[in-house]
Amino acid sequence: MESLLEEESIEAVSVCVANSAHAEVTIQALRHGKHVLCEKPMAVTLEDCQKMVKAAEESGKCLMIGQNQRFAKAHQEAKRLLEDGVIGDIITFRTAFGHQGPEAWSVDGKKDNWFFDKHRAVMGAMADLGVHKTDLIRYLLDQDIVETTAKVVTLDKRDSQGSLIGVDDNAVCIYQMANGVLGTMTASWTYYGAEDNSTILYGTKGIMRIYDCPEYSIQVEKRTGERVFYQIDQIQTNDNQTKSGIIDAFVEAAVKKQDPPVSGKDVWNTMKAVFASVKSSEKGMSVKV
Repeated sequence: MESLLEEESIEAVSVCVANSAHAEVTIQALRHGKHVLCEKPMAVTLEDCQKMVKAAEESGKCLMIGQNQRFAKAHQEAKRLLEDGVIGDIITFRTAFGHQGPEAWSVDGKKDNWFFDKHRAVMGAMADLGVHKTDLIRYLLDQDIVETTAKVVTLDKRDSQGSLIGVDDNAVCIYQMANGVLGTMTASWTYYGAEDNSTILYGTKGIMRIYDCPEYSIQVEKRTGERVFYQIDQIQTNDNQTKSGIIDAFVEAAVKKQDPPVSGKDVWNTMKAVFASVKSSEKGMSVKV
């Protein structure tokens, strides 16, 4: 890694190492004057997230985090519809991301892969899937999470020896947003069937369902009884990978020397809610973010 970072012709780095090494590699790359696109979760401690943001500011280079759900076309359209007041003011929400677990799709396809290793992954479903939906709800509602009540637990997933894995396989969080909106975020590696990557928003004028139907990526049910269906795209799955747009956005920001659309500084606020949720689960109480 050090010799690669010394190479002046290399202008940008994509950090795809295990979770525990995100911060170290990212900070080194930034200090060598490279733009960085870092995979999620941003880092495994809040302090490391802060150090990454500081390194980006000191280097003057782009630091972008791979929160690709913001780039899904239906999520972008949903945000526009929400801003237009299609379902009024949001009251509550529920957002979920669940599938059968990384052993069902990872390269090694085994029960003893690095995702289950406490030392390399540090967190499980919360870091793998929960960060996506935590970031998404902040994006859709344009609000930060100010309080969380969470259970981040290991319920069923086992290693090849039959022991429960060392990281969480389920996370259920109640989030309160800065404007008072209340909702749930669920992340799971134990959905032993079809993948769920849906978000449902309940407003004063109706309900919006996003990626909750195989045919229509957005469904709006008005309080008046009117129903509107949008055929935009289908959410990516591990069996159906499509271009997310996140690499294009990163390259454009680096080339034009602009702030990236999903900056480390912004995602730091997502990670605050993630770590507060882990703390809430450990302490058995609500935690301010």
